[in-house]
Amino acid sequence: MALHTVLTLIAESEAASRADIARRTGLARSTVGQQIDELLRRGIITETVVGQSVRGRPPRTLTISPEAGTLAVVFVSPESTGVAVTDLNGDLIARDTLDLRVETGPDTLLAAVAKHVRTLLTEHGRTGSPVRQVVVGLPAPVDFVRGCPVRPPIMPGWDGFPVAARMTELLGAPTLVDNDVNLMALGEAERGTGGDAPLLCLSVGTGIGAGLVTAEGTVHRGADGAAGDVGHTHVPGHDEVLCACGKTGCLEAVASCRAILTALDIPEHTPDDPAHGLRLLCERLANGDAQALHEVARAGVEIGEVVAMLVLAFNPRTLVLSGPVADACDELLASIRAVVYRRALSLATRKLVITTSQLGERAGLIGAVVLAVQQAFSRDGVGRLLGPAR
Repeated sequence: MALHTVLTLIAESEAASRADIARRTGLARSTVGQQIDELLRRGIITETVVGQSVRGRPPRTLTISPEAGTLAVVFVSPESTGVAVTDLNGDLIARDTLDLRVETGPDTLLAAVAKHVRTLLTEHGRTGSPVRQVVVGLPAPVDFVRGCPVRPPIMPGWDGFPVAARMTELLGAPTLVDNDVNLMALGEAERGTGGDAPLLCLSVGTGIGAGLVTAEGTVHRGADGAAGDVGHTHVPGHDEVLCACGKTGCLEAVASCRAILTALDIPEHTPDDPAHGLRLLCERLANGDAQALHEVARAGVEIGEVVAMLVLAFNPRTLVLSGPVADACDELLASIRAVVYRRALSLATRKLVITTSQLGERAGLIGAVVLAVQQAFSRDGVGRLLGPAR
């Protein structure tokens, strides 16, 4: 138990020296010394001299060893798949973007991702550093406990597929699977705009989703992982609009980037360019195209009505708007902002910061790393990391 406690304090940066650990735990210095020596022997931590001492032992700092293991994270979007490998501190070793889209299917995509992770480990000399944790982000409703997508509207062939079990089989490490916007929210809360938590991240892309990070720094997933799936909130007055989920009048069908492209009669894909529609839309917005700006502002009003309810329900301190349209122009942010301040009560909005993402496409991968580090140093993760004494 003492070994577990000591490692957790070092991992969470709550203690950086033997003296710190003794003060925090109440353990005898001799006991702390034994625990530190054991962790050093196992190669899990390092102890570095950080200065000079006139007398006695020079000051030393305890940190998690970069060689103690690696984390592998995957972020699947409709257009591509991001892959990153880090050390246990979350420091980046390698990152890449693969031309793997969701329609590739789970078997092919996950096998290709695992192969690429192993390639990155080999290229960066980390084959001897075991993968300790894998995190996969999917653009879909996710059963977090079972590690699988549930009836994903834009991921045919993925429903119920055991993503976590398959990645564990392929990479030999425990795997967590989460909704993409949950991970984006974690990334924004950790390294984004510097906004305070609770933080609500709203992603407007092919679909529309939200992720909430609590004041304690954890994701609010709800009882079954469905929290934040706001793209399928019903929008009054649009019952004739069919959504990919099979229902009608969903916010996603009315105000997503796909809906904006449909209103502007812009094809979403071409045979050679899966991002053709978004690219053309962003170009028109950058050039001040009046019709495109009008459609974005209209979508912002519809989204703002739903966001105002989220603000009232969760009272976030920061709202981060993410997605290609939000990056391309200010109209979406301005429309959402106006509706939220008009609809929500002043107590919920007087300190609310509404802004756009500073991380862009990196937010999801960063959030996946944050979750992987959290899990690697959870009680179960530390138990696996320590393992049997060698």
